[in-house]
Amino acid sequence: MKEADGWREWQLTPEQIVALDESELVRVRPSRRIGWCRLEARDRVGVARVGHGRAQVQLSVTPKVTVDRLLYLLGYADEEWLHDGGPVDVATRADLLPALARAYTRAVQRALRQGVLLGYRETEASEPVLRGRLRAAAQMSRRPGLALPLEVAYDEHTVDIAENQLLLGAARRLLRVPGVGGAQRTTLHALAARLDGVTPPVLGAPLPLWRRDRLNSRYHRPLALAEVILGGASYELEDGRAVTVDGVMFQMWRVYEAFLARALGEALIRRAGGRYKTQDRDHFFGAPRKYVLKPDLIHYFPVPTGGRRAAVVVDAKYKRGFHRDDLYQMLAYCVRLGLTDGHLVYASGRADVVRVPVGGGEVRLHRHVVDLNQSPQQMNRSIDGLARAVLKHIATKGPQGVGT
Repeated sequence: MKEADGWREWQLTPEQIVALDESELVRVRPSRRIGWCRLEARDRVGVARVGHGRAQVQLSVTPKVTVDRLLYLLGYADEEWLHDGGPVDVATRADLLPALARAYTRAVQRALRQGVLLGYRETEASEPVLRGRLRAAAQMSRRPGLALPLEVAYDEHTVDIAENQLLLGAARRLLRVPGVGGAQRTTLHALAARLDGVTPPVLGAPLPLWRRDRLNSRYHRPLALAEVILGGASYELEDGRAVTVDGVMFQMWRVYEAFLARALGEALIRRAGGRYKTQDRDHFFGAPRKYVLKPDLIHYFPVPTGGRRAAVVVDAKYKRGFHRDDLYQMLAYCVRLGLTDGHLVYASGRADVVRVPVGGGEVRLHRHVVDLNQSPQQMNRSIDGLARAVLKHIATKGPQGVGT
């Protein structure tokens, strides 16, 4: 199937139709022809096995953007990475999953050229000698009156850190995905062997947390890909149930939001300084702390008295055309943050501005468009142009009636 390709008829067994319907990966409707059904792809792309036994069917949904463009979005990294020829040889790797596996193995191999990253992890253990600090409460409760062994906690220099756990987990995940084989499987096995001593993430558990810094900078790109690969192994249904996917399926709107927020945030920092935060949960629609607001990007500038002020609010929209609900959402962000301008960035459509009278002034809701079918270099220029456009509309204070 193809993303956003509309309804198509497929010949499937009744068991396979039920399995696809229950998976909620596609929309299912009956057909007038016996043994056929109508299917439409939802908002996910990738490959997964659905159902068991006679009901099993392999579902493949190709993205509407080309594979090399999608890989750029999936693993958006610093600009210097783009000069090594791009993430994938599209002429020989047109399928998404083999291309993703190749891009991932290349990124990990590059990151491990200097060796496996080591870090400190707090470890609690029973030792015959004092190492680190004594856990007095544990010592008294577990061994009252005994001098040895000692309950201690210490920082261990180890390879078993969050960054390596994510790399190993993604490699193992790709080894299970249908459509990844041959040389890529051999390379993935070799990468897993290099990470000996690392504990892989537990299936279904929250992913290990890591923080971007100078020490793990060579890991940034493979970690971005690893999080996407592991995140694509599960999704949440509308009723809140979590579903594990036997494969990798990406929710394109999440991919687009993550790409745009980070790419634009970094461009704003390069041009104007400050700092940005994605999916910021520090702001609420009402008090006390009621109805959290989660814009895809808020860019902050410091203030002379200390602290920070929100200067830019952006929300990414991976959808066809413009919707009134998007305007209502952005207007709420602007009013709550005290901004005169809000920015909606779509993957298609035409740019314009909607002016909303508020109090003694107005709020301007800017609708921008970023073409996802551009080359990575062109995409960088588009994001930089978007940053320039956004910075033109920074006000020191909102109009009368607009504010926090």
